[in-house]
Amino acid sequence: MSTAIQTISNYVYGAESSFNSVLVDRSLNFEREAGFAIQILTANDYVSKLAAGDKQSVVNAVTNIAAIGISLNPAKKQAYLVPRKGKICLDISYMGLIDLAIQSGSILWAQADLVHANDAFTLNGFDRPPTHSYNPFSKDRGEIVGAFVVVKTHSGDYLTDTMSREEIDAIKNRSESVKAGKQSPWDTDYGEMAKKTVVKRAYKYWPKSDRLDQAIHHMNTDGGEGLASLAAPRAEAIDPQPVIDGLRNTKTVEDLKAYWAENNGKLANDLNAHDALKAAYKAQLARIRAQQAKDEATDVEDKNAVAES
Repeated sequence: MSTAIQTISNYVYGAESSFNSVLVDRSLNFEREAGFAIQILTANDYVSKLAAGDKQSVVNAVTNIAAIGISLNPAKKQAYLVPRKGKICLDISYMGLIDLAIQSGSILWAQADLVHANDAFTLNGFDRPPTHSYNPFSKDRGEIVGAFVVVKTHSGDYLTDTMSREEIDAIKNRSESVKAGKQSPWDTDYGEMAKKTVVKRAYKYWPKSDRLDQAIHHMNTDGGEGLASLAAPRAEAIDPQPVIDGLRNTKTVEDLKAYWAENNGKLANDLNAHDALKAAYKAQLARIRAQQAKDEATDVEDKNAVAES
């Protein structure tokens, strides 16, 4: 065994006590995670040299695995150890973020995906996921025009967030590595970074999860991804009445659906308030349709009266 590999192994196994002291998911096993970590850190000369020369960043990265409750298992594709700013850091994929949200009970299900220029994408309004269709065998789906994430909550609602290519690139361009002209994951894995960006923005509207909060906090501080502009604290509980009143002021089904798509996420962290908004939506939809039926009946009566005269 080379000196670097032995040194890295000593660093990793030296983190066992701190790993176990902060472990939030008892399904994680230190021996397995240590093995994955050593494989990653000895996979190439650059990472090996960096890890062997910085014991503390290796210990911190391994400890963060336990504190966040995520695995380095390559089959799961949840997390990786990567060089960043001269240190070894724990990097969490968008799939890892979604898995954390599901495992911690925040949501039941989620999907994040890219939208290309030649795809068909439609927001379907209340309590329905968006429609995203394309030919998976096409060689020309066009350029990436945006990304979206849709989740299903335990109350049965679907929450959808979208970001345009311009919005994603605005975040990318604030990344320290991009501003410095250095190679970054935005160069090698743009699609994965785009999906991670939309997930990070959307999670603030999902039911609260301490483990997910911890993961996002890590990514914006110790992880050093340059995405801190998305790390605004969760909004305090807001008064649901103005949101409900605005919904009741809509006049058409189209306006109602558009209002729901734009505003339902604001109350997602307060299940009672969100249920009240859902009830208001259904009642308003019934009122609008009843008024439309009444107007149509009146039109028919007026036309008949004109014809009889």
